[in-house]
Amino acid sequence: MEDNLTARIRHFVEDNFLFREDADELANDESLLDAGLIDSTGILELVSWIEAEFGVRMADAEIVPENLDTIAAIAAYLGRKRPASLVA
Repeated sequence: MEDNLTARIRHFVEDNFLFREDADELANDESLLDAGLIDSTGILELVSWIEAEFGVRMADAEIVPENLDTIAAIAAYLGRKRPASLVA
């Protein structure tokens, strides 16, 4: 079962980048880059959404695959960046 944060991220990814029928098969640890779901422009859109949705400022050094390549990585990044009560 997904937590609220992961579900919010998944919803954004599905609505903005996932244009295929098997949306339910996208694993939380599947690479968005390797799957061809997101490119450099998509990364900028994702960063903009994260900053607006969660009130965080992503430094250039934080805009790396380790933080943004999977739904799980994005959730982990936000978990480190914001207290749990603010991302729930």
